[in-house]
Amino acid sequence: MRLGKKAMEALQAEVTGRLLPGNELVVAGPVALKGTSLIAKEKKEMLREHFSEGFLRTSASLYRDFGAGEKPEKSAAWEKAGNAGATALLALGEGGFLSALWKMAEASSVGLDVDFRKVPVRQETIEICEIFDLNPYRLLSDGAILIGIPAGEALVQEYHRMGLMAAVIGQTNSGNDRLLYSGESARYLERPAEDELKKVIGNFQEVF
Repeated sequence: MRLGKKAMEALQAEVTGRLLPGNELVVAGPVALKGTSLIAKEKKEMLREHFSEGFLRTSASLYRDFGAGEKPEKSAAWEKAGNAGATALLALGEGGFLSALWKMAEASSVGLDVDFRKVPVRQETIEICEIFDLNPYRLLSDGAILIGIPAGEALVQEYHRMGLMAAVIGQTNSGNDRLLYSGESARYLERPAEDELKKVIGNFQEVF
């Protein structure tokens, strides 16, 4: 079901620019950093049963070390994308990568194909999500940016030179289907679901 006019206008206001058919989709920065850090801090005692102290220290500091600081819109990564010809940018946040992907595609009225295996994610995030049976792609992702750009690989290489995890994860098209691939399996992109962090930390806004 399509959004109404007011809802669409509100959604479009969240996205800088618009995706165009044929754009490549780039994720700059690992997803789920903030969610991972919060879980590592809030559930430290339980996680000690599974991980070393060093692993937990690294996990708790992920957002501070790799995602915090200035607002994404003021960051060097955002500026570099704009200078490289990006047509659409969106800072990831609550609901994680999948929420941002749906918002950008819906606001731009495009179809897309995305390969989950290419989305940048830290190993610490994967392992902590496995303990709590969480989907890392729906986990609080402040610090990362979703970008639509005609040719994304050159931008990704620039990010790598900056020491930033980044990858081309898919592309847009003029159709209606929004498909997510993982190996040979595929499914449709759904409307944003509740952030996975709420399964572990109820009112997580209180611990920001």
